[in-house]
Amino acid sequence: MPKVRAALTQASATVRASAARARDACSPVTRRTRPVLTSRWTRFSLVVLVGLAGGYIGLLAGGRYVTPVGPADVQLSLHPSLHGGTTLKLPPLGSLQLDTHGGPVSLEARLTDLRPDQAKKLIEDDTELDRLTDHITGQLRHGIVELLLRAALIGLAASFVASLLLFRSWRRALLGLGSAAAGLVALTLVTWATFNPQSIAEPRYTGLLANAPQVVGDARSIVERFSAYRAQLARLVGNISELYATTSTLPTYEPDPSTIRVLHVSDIHLNPAAWNVIKSVSTQFKVDVIIDSGDLMDHGSKPEDKFANEISGLKVPYVYVRGNHDSKATQKAVGREKNAIVLDDDLREVAGLRIYGLGDPRFTPDKSTRDDYVGADQLRAEGLRHADGLRKAGKLPDLVVTHDPTEGEGFSGVAPMILAGHTHARSTKLLPTGSRLFVQGSTGGAGLRGLEHEEPTPIELSVLYFSRTSHRLQGWDDLRLGGLGLTSAQIERHLEPAPDRTVQPRPPATSPPASPTSPFPSEFPSDWPSRTPSPTTSPSRTPTRTPSTSGTPSPG
Repeated sequence: MPKVRAALTQASATVRASAARARDACSPVTRRTRPVLTSRWTRFSLVVLVGLAGGYIGLLAGGRYVTPVGPADVQLSLHPSLHGGTTLKLPPLGSLQLDTHGGPVSLEARLTDLRPDQAKKLIEDDTELDRLTDHITGQLRHGIVELLLRAALIGLAASFVASLLLFRSWRRALLGLGSAAAGLVALTLVTWATFNPQSIAEPRYTGLLANAPQVVGDARSIVERFSAYRAQLARLVGNISELYATTSTLPTYEPDPSTIRVLHVSDIHLNPAAWNVIKSVSTQFKVDVIIDSGDLMDHGSKPEDKFANEISGLKVPYVYVRGNHDSKATQKAVGREKNAIVLDDDLREVAGLRIYGLGDPRFTPDKSTRDDYVGADQLRAEGLRHADGLRKAGKLPDLVVTHDPTEGEGFSGVAPMILAGHTHARSTKLLPTGSRLFVQGSTGGAGLRGLEHEEPTPIELSVLYFSRTSHRLQGWDDLRLGGLGLTSAQIERHLEPAPDRTVQPRPPATSPPASPTSPFPSEFPSDWPSRTPSPTTSPSRTPTRTPSTSGTPSPG
């Protein structure tokens, strides 16, 4: 035992010595930081932070209130957020996200109950909808005021209690209460400064695809019929009431007769699921014409031609331009369908719109064809050349359709709207001339390529709304469906900010620009040599010139 006690004593002495050395090593840091930690400003900042944190938590905890809105009961609640905004939850139909305001708090409105008798009366009597406009404005105002007062009081109480419990000082508790009050004032100012009452006209919808047209309504009717915020809101309540009251799985959707609906699809790449989506959207959104900006096939081979047979079952005109994965045989296969309209340097009037389409000058189903080396500058030059031809002929279309957006940019100033695909990523931008370039994602989820990544490539397509009188774009709905789940959709509404803007013509190019990525920088695509690779031929071999009468390279 004496040996054990001696060993324990020695170990304890070693630990104490190590602790003493650690204190000595840290003492310079401790001496420097102690004045900072114990200073008046540090204690003041800590009290302010506790007050703000307590107020924020109390604000969220107390931000719940149920209010009647027309024929429904709606639960209003506040949630933490980085970007603010308002979410309307309509179980089981889906939800709408509105960019109503900025700030660290978002508002959620969840429909919890619907009174069927009132909803039926609202649907059957148009005068009831007119009266609802004024009625729900007061109801919503009352509900939101009650919600905010309740949340503010609980937030202030929470900040006071938290500060009192932590610091055990009435003075510091009052300081924490004051900081929470200042935070609430700042939050109110941010919300007021960023408030956007027109956000209800541009909702983002998530939910069942079958319910989408009824929930979001029609772009043109929202813009022109309901310019006031409260009228837009009344219409939205009417749409929701009709959905809940009906027993049909697909309620009747009345199209606006003053709108031309165009369904833009692209890059289907042999995905048969795309046809189901296109049929569903074209039916539910009552589209007048479908425009396909290319890459219907994957290799442009003869066995793939049967894939085009589904076009005839769509029952509306199907305008098509050739993509770089589509061969001339593909183009002919599409042209054989009774409702198909193939455009390849052609201008046609379809559904009231003058549409010009141009097939892709390349054919690159794989890396064995030299067209892969065609540069962006040459594609743009090809677009400029055809645009110049349209100007000289005096044929200015409402819409231009190409496959590659680079070639489409060559038509800037010729038409107010240019549709393209190719990139498998949706985007849109206003060009300097005033033309809008709209690039569609892949309606086929990039085909088999869409499964190469961890998450399948989403299926994307858009419904474009054009004025029947001016033929100008009024707004559009971007639809996105999960790559492997086609019953749920995300829909984002966009409005054209200046639909009647002037489109400035751009002077035609005098000569094709050189492309550093092309082996033929001085030649237009119509003069590019074509070749058919043999099994023993390397793709880098110098191509052999052959005459071309079609103006595009032959399949490689």
